[in-house]
Amino acid sequence: MSDSRGRAPLRETIVPFTAGDGMQCNLVHVQGEREPTKGPVILVHGAGVRANIFRAPLATTIVDDLVDNGYDVWLENWRASIDLPPNPWTLDKAAVHDHPAAVATVQRATGADRLKAIVHCQGSCSFVMSALAGLVPQVDTIVSNAVSIHPVVPPGSKLKLNAVLPAIRMITPYLNPHWGKHAPTMVAKLVRLAGSITHSGCDNEVCKQVSFTYGSGDPALWRHENIDDATHAWIGEEFGAVPVAFFRQMARCVRRGRLVSVDGFRELPADFAAAPPQTDARFALFAGDMNLCFLPASQTATYDHLNRVRKNYHSLHVLPGYSHLDVFFGRNSARDVFPLIRAELERPAAR
Repeated sequence: MSDSRGRAPLRETIVPFTAGDGMQCNLVHVQGEREPTKGPVILVHGAGVRANIFRAPLATTIVDDLVDNGYDVWLENWRASIDLPPNPWTLDKAAVHDHPAAVATVQRATGADRLKAIVHCQGSCSFVMSALAGLVPQVDTIVSNAVSIHPVVPPGSKLKLNAVLPAIRMITPYLNPHWGKHAPTMVAKLVRLAGSITHSGCDNEVCKQVSFTYGSGDPALWRHENIDDATHAWIGEEFGAVPVAFFRQMARCVRRGRLVSVDGFRELPADFAAAPPQTDARFALFAGDMNLCFLPASQTATYDHLNRVRKNYHSLHVLPGYSHLDVFFGRNSARDVFPLIRAELERPAAR
């Protein structure tokens, strides 16, 4: 029996885990008809979305591609997931409490001594923080998309972080791109109006609000020509609440030019570019050359930094014609991007 895409359906198991501070999160274990022949890979989503963001209505998603090629696939719903109750999360909380617990859960379930990770946007930033602090020593390869240690944003985003964010903080603790479909309060209606006025080049109201919330482009997180109509419609249910507390931390990181911690956890360094990495993991950095959320200079700066620490060990891929999330759900991602990701997962890492 096949699914609506003509593929054999994948089996899904929800595996709950408890974060270090007691918050309930979960992993989605995805398996095909055959037992995996390769080790576990954990996929970590970005801010205000969920694990399902890796499973757009495409003929072949990154999840399909990994399963087809023998990997044991685990999707992490960390505290930024819209499948969990809204909460004032920070990158620090995720780095200390969520990702180490998720990795340990996968390790216990599989018996594997080593794992690999594919991490995106703020899932990338927070997971990289865990790795650099030595909190996920089981992970030997980290494929990072869009941003990791050095957040570089367009001038318009800097303006929003520095000038608009203080006003937003006064009126709402969360922003929510889904307000493009349903704005339940006066604040939500005002934010929706602002997004509609400033991003008029699309008839998808959630697409407009995503761009208003997360970047400076029109659209900010993908190129319209890279995604098909079904995916463009599907994103309408894939974005939800994101706390203003996160944007406050990102504003501080952007001003410093690198990730900095804000919650005072003793497990984390104050400055992630100043402290020596407490990991032997190999980093494969990906960036769309047309990304208008985090500029490709973000990953280039991180590659240069990591390459100074350990010469010719890490890698960088700047993807022509791609933006931010269309790296994973572009109409041609299975042809252009997924083979590069798999090649990086299969390269040897230090033992």
